[in-house]
Amino acid sequence: MFIMRIATPALTRSLFTPFHRENTEQNKDDAFQEIIVSCRSLSKYETNIRSAFPQIFSAIIAAAFHIVIGISLAYSAILIPQLEDPNSDVVVTKTQSSWIASIIVIMVPIGSLIAGVLMEFLGRLNTIKLAAVPCIVGWIAIACANSFTWIMVGRVLTGFACAIGTSPAIVYITEVSRPDMRGSLISSGPTIASLGMVIAYTKGAFLNWRLVAWINIAYTVVPVLLIQLLVPESPVWLVSKGRIEDAARSLKFLYKKYPQPDHTDQPLSEMHLNALIKERESKIHEAERNLEANQSRFRGFLKPTGYKPMIILFWFFLIQQFSGIYITLFFAVTFMQDVGTEVNAYMASIFVGLTRFMMSLLNAWLLKKFARRPLVMVSTTGMAICMFVSGLFTMWIKEGTTTLTWIPVVCLLLYVCASMIGLLTIPWTMTAELFPTEIRGIGHSLSYSMANLLMFFAVQSYRSMTDILGGAHAVQWLFAAVSVVGFLFALIFLPETHGKSLAQIEAYFAGDKKRNPQLTATIQQSNMGHRRATEHLIKVPSSHSFKLKEAEVLLMKHKEAA
Repeated sequence: MFIMRIATPALTRSLFTPFHRENTEQNKDDAFQEIIVSCRSLSKYETNIRSAFPQIFSAIIAAAFHIVIGISLAYSAILIPQLEDPNSDVVVTKTQSSWIASIIVIMVPIGSLIAGVLMEFLGRLNTIKLAAVPCIVGWIAIACANSFTWIMVGRVLTGFACAIGTSPAIVYITEVSRPDMRGSLISSGPTIASLGMVIAYTKGAFLNWRLVAWINIAYTVVPVLLIQLLVPESPVWLVSKGRIEDAARSLKFLYKKYPQPDHTDQPLSEMHLNALIKERESKIHEAERNLEANQSRFRGFLKPTGYKPMIILFWFFLIQQFSGIYITLFFAVTFMQDVGTEVNAYMASIFVGLTRFMMSLLNAWLLKKFARRPLVMVSTTGMAICMFVSGLFTMWIKEGTTTLTWIPVVCLLLYVCASMIGLLTIPWTMTAELFPTEIRGIGHSLSYSMANLLMFFAVQSYRSMTDILGGAHAVQWLFAAVSVVGFLFALIFLPETHGKSLAQIEAYFAGDKKRNPQLTATIQQSNMGHRRATEHLIKVPSSHSFKLKEAEVLLMKHKEAA
């Protein structure tokens, strides 16, 4: 067993067991000391937003494609009422209308699985660019449609494009952003999608559905042009493909606003590049020692770092979907009619969209400021209270014992606010955070597909649940009960990822204490007499964890040699 002890005044010399010759040990200890000193010099830049501007800019540009995703999701809300108008040139039945609304959800899992493979071979940004092709063709098919069939073809293609474009954007943001800003930047995708929904609702109130479809082509083309011209590919993916020079250029762009670190002549981008290269070499060496695990990429899901995140995400998304979050969004108008409110159902649905968008702006700040688990617990508590009260007044409205028909509307808006605090957004951000690098693309796509399958079943079951449970009030109480389960899940099972590096998250699931964030505390407790020395390690900022990766590689090599 590899044991670390602090027994000399030099911190790094004591980190390794004395199984090697002194000269070899000294060289490796010096390298580790250089890493620690360099990390310490970076601590003053941890909260510097200006230095992270290229990362923020790249993340937002990569997430810009989400605007057409939001438009695609909300488009059915403005399309169906116009198609059901007797004067429409294309008339559809109610059954056909339900398929127009739901087909996009069915296409997401298929597209997500394909996206997982594409982003590993083509890259994160190239996959987003590729998604624009079926999206443009889909909008053209809808705009020129003369029958229900062609509208369905267009919806299938736009849904497929949405699935392909979503996953690589989230993975890209995860890989280019520093840990303390990762959650906020990932949330920019849903925020932009919410803006797209508001745009779709607004255009639908004034424009014909064909004209809206033509305009939507522009919302597809512009993000792709911005990606092509303004931002570099993920350096993590470039290094994994051996494209070191391209990775160096990408990192130079992402870290160009960072000052020159103290105690070294190396630019920050080169330090990061060296860390990524060493991490890749370490994983290649590990794969060579385990040929069976190297036979298939999917074998990674048989490891704790693969199956544990998948299990957690399954239950997390199951709770999310059956707590009513997306049911109330897809059936906003129907939901308002079911509760018996006198408020105009269509205006209420617009308010729901606006509320979601405004809360998504606040959510970016919440994810940066607060840990994930407390946000989910606060979110589920608020959702449970709102749905319980709404169900209570819905029952009283149906019984005729109250005239306060506006209360369920207010409860729904507050419910949307509560869901945006945590349960709506955090499960999506974790799909890219929890998986290790070698299966992150496929892991994210699988979990994303799983989430959308659960969404499809939840949305399809709304009418059945209303009949089986005895009314809308009982369904709302079911949502409240599931929200309570979500609170307990976050309290007991949900891991904390806020401010943690991807290596630390991977170590948590692997049970590797030597790479675990609690390592520094263990060292400090083992020898309180060397507190000053351990401060070098304890003060390493989480936003510069790539330097710790270099240290982790050195530690692993010493362990193997021992």
